[in-house]
Amino acid sequence: TSPEDVRGMHVAAAVLTERGGMTSHAAVIGRGLGLPSVVGAANMGFRLNDKVLISQDGRRFHEGDTITVDGTSGQILAGAPAMVEAALDDAFRTFMSWADDARDIGIRANADTPADAATARNFAAQGIGLCRTEHMFFEADRITPMREMIFADSPEDRKAALARLLPMQRADFTELFRIMEGMPVCIRLFDPPLHEFLPTDRAGLRDLAEALDLPVSDVTRRVEAMGEYNPMLGMRGVRLGIAVPEIYDMQARAIFEATLDASKDGAPVEPEIMLPLVSAMKEVELVKTRIDAVAAAVRNERGRDFHYSLGVMVETPRACLRADEIAQHAHFISFGTNDLTQMTYGLSRDDAGRFMSHYVQQGVFAEDPFHRLDPDGVGELIKIGVERGRRGNRGIMLSICGEHGGDPDSIAFCREAGIDYVSCSPFRVPVARLAAAQLALKEKIG
Repeated sequence: TSPEDVRGMHVAAAVLTERGGMTSHAAVIGRGLGLPSVVGAANMGFRLNDKVLISQDGRRFHEGDTITVDGTSGQILAGAPAMVEAALDDAFRTFMSWADDARDIGIRANADTPADAATARNFAAQGIGLCRTEHMFFEADRITPMREMIFADSPEDRKAALARLLPMQRADFTELFRIMEGMPVCIRLFDPPLHEFLPTDRAGLRDLAEALDLPVSDVTRRVEAMGEYNPMLGMRGVRLGIAVPEIYDMQARAIFEATLDASKDGAPVEPEIMLPLVSAMKEVELVKTRIDAVAAAVRNERGRDFHYSLGVMVETPRACLRADEIAQHAHFISFGTNDLTQMTYGLSRDDAGRFMSHYVQQGVFAEDPFHRLDPDGVGELIKIGVERGRRGNRGIMLSICGEHGGDPDSIAFCREAGIDYVSCSPFRVPVARLAAAQLALKEKIG
């Protein structure tokens, strides 16, 4: 899957992909939506033109046939076995309250939509540790102004296109704040490369040319020029915030205006704004200056005060090594373990599934490092980041917000490393709460 497929995933009953790994796009989004997902089923073959799925043993499944996806075991079953709906009854809630009394590490949820936030609240998460804002731009009424912004030739034209997105972003954040009333909400500013929002097929290019009133040849050239050899290491994250600052200006304004709107009816909101893919202190300084200016403007326009926290998402080895410098300009640091694992190993999380099972079977890796946090390589970098971050800012809040946040062994590492809280997909929150309690009790018992 690609980011633009998120609308299809919202209406799907389950996800099955031929490519991918434990933390590829399909796995992360499927997990967040509570969809049973099996990704990287390389031994199956999809013949899209014929609408046929061919299993490893040669069986053929056609459009309309029923299969069952078991996201826990990774099995794909033919037909529809009997199933039982999970129940959040009083016994479950009482049991989980005991777990909360015993654990000593915070548990938040990764939530991008109001539905995610409601699920997180229902599972008693202690706030949102990661809200990815890029998925908000793929809706039908948003993708066109987003593309107009990408094609704009001047800052003024970019601001004009973004002004149409501002009220939509503000409404998104206002609803999130109201659902999570009284709890922290950490919003990650725009992260992916811009070309992910552009079409690549002929029909899409023609529609875009018509919407922008430009020749198809011009649009095609522009789209091709924006392509990157390695987008994961290219123009994304905080680099976009510095090169195209109007995007972060708009998002910061939407967050601050939503803060004031949501605070009218309920508990005061104190949003946390997170800068992605930071590697240097100067990046934080540059973006912080602009965000502070937006905050001052909103305070003057509305005649009301508010507070916010600014933090960084540490996803590169260099950020771990320079955490003491970065922490001086941040209220919190959150380790993005998905990308940090990619960069530490030099592995693509979307392609590693092709050979990872061979590596685990032959003992190269004890476990898929995207599934269970690697304590020796990635873990050592995190420990360095924790120690140096606290050296630079004694009161800094530290967390992880990758998919490892819901894995019991990874939570054990976080407790040992001195992490304040973990953030995981909403449906993994109960597992994380229980695992944290078991670890605390085991330590007490000795």
